[in-house]
Amino acid sequence: MFETNKSQEQRTVIVQRDVPARKVPDGTRITIPKNSFVNLRQALGGTYTVTINGNMARIDGTDADAIGQEPLELNFAPANEDGSVRQDDLDNTLQTIFDPEIPVSIKELGLVYGCDVIQRDGQNVVQIRMTLTAPNCGMGPVLVGDVEDRLGKVPNVDKVEVALVFDPPWSRDMISEEAQLELGIF
Repeated sequence: MFETNKSQEQRTVIVQRDVPARKVPDGTRITIPKNSFVNLRQALGGTYTVTINGNMARIDGTDADAIGQEPLELNFAPANEDGSVRQDDLDNTLQTIFDPEIPVSIKELGLVYGCDVIQRDGQNVVQIRMTLTAPNCGMGPVLVGDVEDRLGKVPNVDKVEVALVFDPPWSRDMISEEAQLELGIF
């Protein structure tokens, strides 16, 4: 079962340029070639799920123009001249990453346990500690890829490392009050 957002129905589109994507559910990075026919299956949380050659793949919202959709624009202030990474940029970007099956950001779901920037070999490395709604969630690799890709666009970020942790285990109590209201579970 899949969902589309209210303005999007399932349809076939022609890819307008080579576009990076990730296979579902293993998260393997692929490139969908220009002029390929894909079936647009889902538009949820700033990403697009398509089928191509019998496989499902996710296209990031920042690349939505490749399938004729309005691209997600990540807006950042000019990069810090000292080369540092702004925590606000990281937090705001994490708010644009949605769980693949629940239309709520991973921050609001309480999936992000920590976000730190460390210096390693002269590079800014963002280290994310996060969990999944269930330890056996098959979409884990796709969600990790979403985090790596989006945070990699933040000014002065050189590398993103994501550690999936399951202690403490995630529970519905970790969902923000706003998200609980949005989901109707408050």
